[in-house]
Amino acid sequence: MKQIGSRLMKLLRRPQQPAAKPATPPAATRRRRVDLALQGGGSHGAFTWGVLDRLLEDADLEIGAISGTSAGALNAGVLATGYAQGGREGARAALAAFWRDVSGSGSAFSPFSISQAGAASQSFNFDKLPSYQWLNNFFRAFSPYEFNPLNLNPLRDLAKRHVDEAALRDCSIPLFITATSVRSGQAHVFSGKSLSIDALLASACLPFIFQAVEIDGEPFWDGGYTGNPAMYPLIYHSESLDILLVRINPLLREGTPTRSVEIIDRLSEITFNASLVAELRAIAFVSRLVREGKLDPGRYKDLRLHMVADDDGLAPFNASSKFNTDRSFLEELFGLGRTAADGWLRKHGDDIGVRGTLDLERHFLAKSGRRSRGG
Repeated sequence: MKQIGSRLMKLLRRPQQPAAKPATPPAATRRRRVDLALQGGGSHGAFTWGVLDRLLEDADLEIGAISGTSAGALNAGVLATGYAQGGREGARAALAAFWRDVSGSGSAFSPFSISQAGAASQSFNFDKLPSYQWLNNFFRAFSPYEFNPLNLNPLRDLAKRHVDEAALRDCSIPLFITATSVRSGQAHVFSGKSLSIDALLASACLPFIFQAVEIDGEPFWDGGYTGNPAMYPLIYHSESLDILLVRINPLLREGTPTRSVEIIDRLSEITFNASLVAELRAIAFVSRLVREGKLDPGRYKDLRLHMVADDDGLAPFNASSKFNTDRSFLEELFGLGRTAADGWLRKHGDDIGVRGTLDLERHFLAKSGRRSRGG
């Protein structure tokens, strides 16, 4: 925490004294520019697809930059490809085609089916299936180097069909893709000329399922372990002070897991949230010091953070459903994402460029845990 806090203190420091701020123009004529931070979460990334679809529909909203991890990285790569080829509508069409392909690929991404889940639990979850627990045990008994020596990765074929590497590097919306260095255990951010399909695959490389993705001789695993998503690239490389976090992983889940598969799944959720919570705590701390006059606002950024989430809507879907790629489930998640984004835009769209709408102190500086709500 101290290391992250020290790093963000440096990143939040302004390079020079800013000019006097002009008066905020009326909402109707003010350009609204926001950076996006996209979490990973397997097939739950279809929720983010819905959010992005709604944001792209708003012609008055400009996306400044995107930081993405795992499924968030794939969403970012597909969006950039479509945007480079056809603007907003091209991005929306590209995302829709990508997620349709995910559902159409069926068993390439999941050995389970919705009919199996329905028979066992009348839900989109797979955790009550005996085969799901068996597969969890299998992945922990045998590494992907043992059960997949040829290193077959269906994500690679999917990405090749929907991502243009030139668009990743040259799109007018800068991308920052986070993976975890296997050697150092630190976050590695790919951007600019270092972006590639391999970078996206590295960001989405779950080490129990896929062999590490090697780039220039360095092995990488899923970026969720060190930045889900990483906020600091947006702080350091973007001029925008508004960052919209699209969160799909719950910060709080009621009840105590008692089955081994539930314990493992909850530990994974906690691990994948830890880096994000640490970064947001540090940002909240700096913002508080700026507001209290203990830090010079001319030297440090007082970020305006926002969040789109739907904890209640996603609550019925546990970690096992992240392997569910059935079309009906992905469309359900898409609808939840669009609705959440639409509600946030109606409530907070005019706050972009004016004030933050995510209460960092309540969510991330409180001494006792409370349920985190979107917006």
